Amino acid sequence: MPRFALKIEYDGRPFSGWQRQPAQTTVQGAIETALRKLEPDCTGIQGAGRTDTGVHATGQVAHVDLQRDWDPFRLSEALNFHLKPQPVSILQAARVDADFHARFSAIERRYLFRLVSRRAPMTFDKGMAWRVTHRLDAAAMQAGADYLIGQHDFTTFRSSICQAASPVKTLDELRIEEIPRDNGTEFHFHVRARSFLHNQVRSFVGTLERVGAGAWPPEQVQTALESQDRARCGPVSPPHGLYLAAVKYPVDPFSQK
Repeated sequence: MPRFALKIEYDGRPFSGWQRQPAQTTVQGAIETALRKLEPDCTGIQGAGRTDTGVHATGQVAHVDLQRDWDPFRLSEALNFHLKPQPVSILQAARVDADFHARFSAIERRYLFRLVSRRAPMTFDKGMAWRVTHRLDAAAMQAGADYLIGQHDFTTFRSSICQAASPVKTLDELRIEEIPRDNGTEFHFHVRARSFLHNQVRSFVGTLERVGAGAWPPEQVQTALESQDRARCGPVSPPHGLYLAAVKYPVDPFSQK
């Protein structure tokens, strides 16, 4: 039974997250419905990570076992046809070894969070970025972010419903990029680690926004982290600015010829 990896892009707004749920519209459910148009006995797909309601992806990865040894390009084209008109796109499909697992084979996940500072309401990017109306200090936010790099107990930045076995994670990158726009400033939070806790990135961004706004000094991020107390976290940012940007594997399944 051949196994295929799928690289997936989606707009999370109409979905109740990635994971299949009864009586809910989900990204996993939409793709599995399309797959069963091709192979009715398809048992389903496994994703590299779950995204919450309203969260987007530009580089989600999943794997699926199929009966037919599809040409990868034909498989992606057929799936995209059956996914219409939903905002989900199979960017690439690739034949992979039987031991490849989208979740457990991953060695790194990258997220992007888009935060826009502007007075005017957004039109084209509404629902695709978090807008605040006040100015933000990128240098102060980066100073706060630097306290989070490395291995820590991230209980402060962990959802109360997180199912991870341990709150200890290693954060490899939290870099803030400031991008001037005609009607304001956009800030990109580039976040990289092997794995994440539930709501960890959104908790980071909501806390650092308080730093950028001047409500917190950067050093308060370290105090909050060391407290290991969820109540010391800043507000959790909304989901619509968050994107699962990439998943890395020891060998890139989509680079194989």
